[in-house]
Amino acid sequence: MKTVYSEKHRLHAPKEELHNGLVGPPFEKPERAEMILKALKEKGCHEILAPEEFSFRHIEALHDPGYLKLLQSAAREWRDLGRDGDALPANWAAGTMRTAVPPVNLDGRLGYYSFSGDSRIGEGTWTAALSSAHCALTGMKLLLSGESGVFSLCRPPGHHAARDLFGGYCFLNNAALAAQYALDAGAAKTAILDLDFHHGNGTQDLFYHRKDVYFFSLHGDPLYTFPYFTGFADQRGSGEGEGFTMNYPLLPGSDAETWFAALDDACRRLREFRPEVLVVSLGVDTYEGDPLSSFKIRAEDFIEAGRRLGALKLPTLIVMEGGYAVDDIGVNVCNVLHGYAEENPA
Repeated sequence: MKTVYSEKHRLHAPKEELHNGLVGPPFEKPERAEMILKALKEKGCHEILAPEEFSFRHIEALHDPGYLKLLQSAAREWRDLGRDGDALPANWAAGTMRTAVPPVNLDGRLGYYSFSGDSRIGEGTWTAALSSAHCALTGMKLLLSGESGVFSLCRPPGHHAARDLFGGYCFLNNAALAAQYALDAGAAKTAILDLDFHHGNGTQDLFYHRKDVYFFSLHGDPLYTFPYFTGFADQRGSGEGEGFTMNYPLLPGSDAETWFAALDDACRRLREFRPEVLVVSLGVDTYEGDPLSSFKIRAEDFIEAGRRLGALKLPTLIVMEGGYAVDDIGVNVCNVLHGYAEENPA
């Protein structure tokens, strides 16, 4: 399987993050991607490719212009104000406070275009995020050129990024951009299957009113789990998109049997929908040893997950999302890819 990877991910390297009320070392860090790459190289069966660079119109296809300008300028503006460290939001436009006009002040815009305080914008964040999106777009281009399966080793991740919101370590929605690229290239319909422990709120938001992208998400119940306010089972889409969003919120402590039952139902619906391409938002933070998860998925379960994805026999782009048990992340990702390859030998 071809893997698309960019060294530029290292340019996004926050020194700390806010977690459980404390400022400490970040969970989302360059070592995540590096450990996955190391494991892939040890397997010796993956061709590692650098991403192509795509026209900015592919990014603008889903993301708001004002939001994109903030991502590009925030670190510089922060520094020009005489501040050290990375730019980060400290206040948010909750509920009815949000207006159609973003504030002029940088602090106001950071809050206007974000939904959580865990994501910092440093000098290299924009370059890393754009390169991560290019990894996903390159993967989809390869898929449309005839590959049966491609892995885009994206970092920073993307599934929490909405049209005009960053948060949850995400800035550009890599999986969504790849799906839109397929549609722009002539596909009539695509599907996104999100297997991350946390709900892909950004992806859902981008396609909630559309019927050309069927979005499935298996995740921790938002009553207990970040991002808390989205991902409920009764969120099924709206307007033309009604019925084209399918959420599977699972309780804390859910084991492999529970998780696979949800995955099997999603796969059944996928077969009925018959998309021309499938994008998998792969988070291995469902792992029993992950510090940000409460699920009980074992390393060997990821092999079976890969087999079930491969058994769909759909052209499949696997896009990296979360996973924060850094010592085990490489094995867990490779297990998914190994299971997929068993069903789709080269």
